[in-house]
Amino acid sequence: MSFRSRRPCPLWIGLFMFALTGCHPEGQVADDVPIPQVSVMPLEPASIKVSEVLPGRVSAVRTADIRAQISGIVHKRLFDQGVEVTAGTALFQINPAPFKAEVDSAAALVLKAQAALKRARIQAERLSPLMHAEAVSRQVYDDAISLRDQAEADVAQSKATLARRRLDLRFATVDAPIAGRIDQTLVSEGALVSSTDSAPMARIQQIDQVYVDVRQTASTLRSLRESLSAQNGQRAPGLPVEILDSSGNPTGLNGSILFSGINVDAGTGDVLLRILVDNPHRQLLPGLFVQARVPLADYPQALSVPQQAVLRSGGQARVWVIDAKEQAHAVAIELGELVDRRYRVVSGLSAGQLVVIEGLERLTENAPVSAASWQANAAALPLNATAR
Repeated sequence: MSFRSRRPCPLWIGLFMFALTGCHPEGQVADDVPIPQVSVMPLEPASIKVSEVLPGRVSAVRTADIRAQISGIVHKRLFDQGVEVTAGTALFQINPAPFKAEVDSAAALVLKAQAALKRARIQAERLSPLMHAEAVSRQVYDDAISLRDQAEADVAQSKATLARRRLDLRFATVDAPIAGRIDQTLVSEGALVSSTDSAPMARIQQIDQVYVDVRQTASTLRSLRESLSAQNGQRAPGLPVEILDSSGNPTGLNGSILFSGINVDAGTGDVLLRILVDNPHRQLLPGLFVQARVPLADYPQALSVPQQAVLRSGGQARVWVIDAKEQAHAVAIELGELVDRRYRVVSGLSAGQLVVIEGLERLTENAPVSAASWQANAAALPLNATAR
């Protein structure tokens, strides 16, 4: 059986080649490459204040334990618990009857000693001319003088005893040594109290001003002092501090740093910062947990870029900038603090440069771009905020 050889028709071959060239024109491929669209932001200097939020505890600016200075039975409580008292306010009345009796007894001893002194003086004055006339011996006169001097000492001693008994009677009324808010009473009427008791009768805390104690690393505190001293000529003590509640919300109260502890905690490497806060409405109570926004640095004319504009490669931070010819260039920069999703630029950029914020993934070196102004997110926070 024989087979006839078949060859492709030249007409079909020509039509196929024409179809291929018609679907993909060579000139149209190059024209379809798009120019990257990016959003840019001009760099402008602005004030940046760097701060740190530290946890702290509130303590009273002054605390006084109310204690008895004499032994006796509590006769009456003279204050309402939880109220503000002034210095010198009577708080407790210890039964004064025994002390009044002791005062009367001491007063009688003073009268007795004064009578003995009067008699001794008369005797000495009577013997003086007789001794000069040699009507009595020198020994008799000297004994009279000695009795007079002893009577004078007895009067002084009895007066001191009377003063002490009057002081004990005064101590029967227990007064407030300082002004402040008094807590609940720790003793009740009828209780026996003594100057040797370990527990106080009550406690007064002055809270119109309070301390907030926070801890900070020694290295951070040192940089805080150096930077603020160099920029503002200020010392660390006296710096304004904003007080926040336990949830981080502002309380409307501000304080100032008084001092730092002189010892570094061996376990944590921290030092103590004590902040004095005016507390006119008694919002802060002793023992309350709060937060304090402590300033670390102030840069009045600083450049910053959003966090999303920064790329890192091999530990080096870079950003894309657009030149006057609308071409993209990668620039290495040195970064400072991160403040509310914006990095402070230490070096590598200058004011007026256009930094690419969005569209970074489509850029190559010297590539032409189409730039539009970047609109910051409405939720973005101001630069004057807290370092994270």
